[in-house]
Amino acid sequence: MLTTDNLTGSPNWLDIASTDIPATAEFYGAVFGWTFQSAGPDTGGYGFFQVDGKTVAAIGALVGDDAVPAWTVYFNTPDAEATAKAVEEGGGTVRLAPFDVLDAGRMACFTDPGGAEFAVFQPGTVKGLDVTSKYNTLGWTELHATDHAAAMAFYGSLFDWRGGELDMAGTPYTTLSTSTGDLLATSFGGIIAPDEGTRSRWLPYFDVEDADDILAKTQENGGSVLVPVVDVPGVGRLARCADPAGVAFAVLQPA
Repeated sequence: MLTTDNLTGSPNWLDIASTDIPATAEFYGAVFGWTFQSAGPDTGGYGFFQVDGKTVAAIGALVGDDAVPAWTVYFNTPDAEATAKAVEEGGGTVRLAPFDVLDAGRMACFTDPGGAEFAVFQPGTVKGLDVTSKYNTLGWTELHATDHAAAMAFYGSLFDWRGGELDMAGTPYTTLSTSTGDLLATSFGGIIAPDEGTRSRWLPYFDVEDADDILAKTQENGGSVLVPVVDVPGVGRLARCADPAGVAFAVLQPA
């Protein structure tokens, strides 16, 4: 279960890069009921998605000539510099070297050897997201990678994750947990093979009360359904969607 305990290696932040922040905020507000709160005039338009005044995700302007709109999952690290060094030693790429985010903490952005982009956040005055694993908040993170063993070796060198093997309706699935604590209680994500024609990536899952309702709202507000609702025994009802800019996300109606 993804929590806000902010253990080393656990997801502790999530944001989306957008070419049109107001339009993106309007879409996710209509779909999940999020409100937008600006981080201030000196942050380049960066702001927070909130539910009942608590931050559940964030949004910022797209940066870089080759960058495309996308969700980015951040993982908790006690030392962003050490993680950046480990990324390079493990065959990954440092896209953005560690830097201070005002007094909130330090962050850095990377690409793993398989091509999936991710980031780390070293907490300062901000410890991470305020709420997870509740309706309309981040509940799971999933790495789409062709080589599970190679992915585990790379991320294991960074965060010492533990993995568990499952058979998900005939598809191999590796569950991910932090290095300490109960294996199930600290599970926060998984690794699965990419869909045909898609690249390696991290995909956020948002817990929802009614998956069908969320899909309807997604389409009503200009988004699209990538994978219709599927019932997974013991897990729940899940689906994959895209916002109007083509940014993929998934929803899970827990069993």
